[in-house]
Amino acid sequence: MNIFITGASSGLGEALALLYAERGAVLGLLARRRDKLETLAYNLAEKTTVRIYQGDVCDRDAVQYAADDFMASFGVPDIVIANAGVSYGTVTGGSGDGDLPVFREVINTNLLGMVYTFHSFVDTMRQARAGTLVGVASIAGYRGLPGSGGYSASKAAAIAYLESLRVDLQDSGVSVVTLCPGFVDTPMTRYNPYPMPFLITAQKAAQLMIRAIDRKKRCYLFPWQMMLIGKMLPMIPDSVFDAFFRFFLKRVSTKPRKDLPHGDE
Repeated sequence: MNIFITGASSGLGEALALLYAERGAVLGLLARRRDKLETLAYNLAEKTTVRIYQGDVCDRDAVQYAADDFMASFGVPDIVIANAGVSYGTVTGGSGDGDLPVFREVINTNLLGMVYTFHSFVDTMRQARAGTLVGVASIAGYRGLPGSGGYSASKAAAIAYLESLRVDLQDSGVSVVTLCPGFVDTPMTRYNPYPMPFLITAQKAAQLMIRAIDRKKRCYLFPWQMMLIGKMLPMIPDSVFDAFFRFFLKRVSTKPRKDLPHGDE
């Protein structure tokens, strides 16, 4: 089994790599931090074959190079997981450009990075009439969360993109899986200054994700408590949604801005 994962140097990407390595899968791992990739590859060397690629998913050429090299070395991937993502608090307005560069980074990474990843593999997979494309979105994409306009918008767009892609690839032999985690204990969430109900470990999240991928579930929200919340969110009247967060924001802070401690997936 050949598996390519973006955002693999920490968090969910690292947890997925560790579990797939236990299965003996050949891994292609792409991330921005080469030192962490090298450490991960060293730790996995006795279990499986690992090829690492330093690069940013916003760099289309870097992603295409990694995809071409991986396929030339190991053949068509069985699974491609677009996991790379960033999350920062964002505010519209302010002096100068304000958070506009942050909005751009979040949307480019979380949406276009996914598109670039799949674009680099999908034609070959379609020709082989095999494989699964997996996109990591978020329950945060089901409603616009205060202070997280960039993140919520990017994940909502990812959910819509993945649904569109799934329908486009019907009867092609290529499956599309949308994964929408709730709160997972990763560097991305560790500095959130608000309650994170039903928080699960990255290892548990990766186990649930792999099970959903094995079953080729079209869209999987998890854990189950957050699945119920995610399903209900779109049905909450706007007035109730607004009132809840008016009350909530008087008591807690929103997601940290980029100049404060943060993490990525």
